[in-house]
This record gives sequence, C-alpha cells and structure tokens, in this order.
Amino acid sequence: MVARAARAADLADLDGAVSDCFACPRLVAWREEVARVKRAAFRDQDYWGRPVPGLGPADARIAILGLAPAAHGGNRTGRIFTGDRSGDVLFAALHRAGLANQPTSVSADDGLTLRDTRIFAAVRCAPPDNKPTPAERDTCAPWLHREVELIRPTLRVVVALGAFAWAAWWPVLRQVYGQRPPTPRPVFGHGAHWSGESVPELLGCYHVSQQNTFTGRLTPAMLDDVFTRAKDLAGVD
Repeated sequence: MVARAARAADLADLDGAVSDCFACPRLVAWREEVARVKRAAFRDQDYWGRPVPGLGPADARIAILGLAPAAHGGNRTGRIFTGDRSGDVLFAALHRAGLANQPTSVSADDGLTLRDTRIFAAVRCAPPDNKPTPAERDTCAPWLHREVELIRPTLRVVVALGAFAWAAWWPVLRQVYGQRPPTPRPVFGHGAHWSGESVPELLGCYHVSQQNTFTGRLTPAMLDDVFTRAKDLAGVD
C-alpha cells in the first residue's frame, strides 16, 4: 500500500490506484455488500462499490478533508460527497463561496467542477456505521499523504470536517512536511484555527452530516464563514 501510493506520479494515477485498493477486509466486505443490496430508492442504479478518490484540480489552494464516503452517497456514485444530504449542504456552500460551478452534486457526470479546491477523505471506503477503526485509518493514510504531497506546491489551507479528519491531519505534517506535530494536539472545534511554519493553515469545521445540519448545530451561515476564512487565508479571490 505505501509503495503503491508512493509510485503515483500524479493525481490521475493516484485516483486509479485508490479505486483498486483491497487493503481492509472489513471495509471491502461492507462496501461490496452495500453495492449488492442497495437502498430501495436506488435499486435500479449500479453502485460504484469501491474506494472513492479525491475530487478537484491539481493546483488547489484549499483542501477539504472529510471522514469517509457515505454508503449510499460516494459509495454509490463513485464521487466524494456526491448523491447524499451531506454533499447537498457542502456543495451548496462551495457554490456560494465561488469554489464550485454549481450548487448540487448528484452523479459523477453531472458537470460539477471545483475551483482552487480539492476534496478527499481520511478513509477512502464507506465504513459500517460511518465509523472506521484506527487501524483502517492508518492503513488508508498513505493515500492521504501522497495526495497532499502531490498538491503541496499550491496548498495553503486545509478545512477539516469533524474531529476524525482533524486528528488525521497531524501525521501528514510528519510524513509530507517533515515537521513534528504540535504537542499537545490543538483541540478540534468549529472555527478552530492552527497555524504552523511553512505548512498549510488548518481550520476546523463541524462535519456536514445530517446529524449536524438537521439539528442546527451546523448552519449554512457557519459554513459560509469557514469558507470565507479559508479563501482569505489561501489568497483566493
């Protein structure tokens, strides 16, 4: 796995390698079961049922780091945050911020493009109960590290969606930037901001899960504030 990730020459090469990963037996079994059984509303659709690669340009200045694909979202459509309620909220916010050309993301061929922004997840397969194990997170980490390495020349800001993504960022500092993570680790919170030397700024944002958006814990205005700040820090107009 580490060697496969390191061999990826560019994002297209990396995306192809990610999509062909079978490293975690529990995740492989779950993603394939979901793709076989399907949700009733999507019973006539062919599910992707594989790891989900990142989305966005190679010269992105802003990265959005999520938890993992949704079982009937990215695991169905093959594109991160596409085809579920979380994606509805996220892409609407990105469109308001001028970072996406449209406010919706329903399928991999719907014409969506991102500006100055790359989205990827700490774990690339849909996990049962949306809860990957620490071992699965660590097994998947080389994909994240190589993806950040490939966009490192332009990357200025990382928005971590949730505490899991926030925690997944610290090993990137060591593996990609050769820097020791801060001790103690900065505490995650919505609007949290950590800044290091010669590394991307890190912003915390509550995850765009239904649990947060349906209850009002995360509102559109709160998302707008995060992306406005991310754009300012990244120098994106």
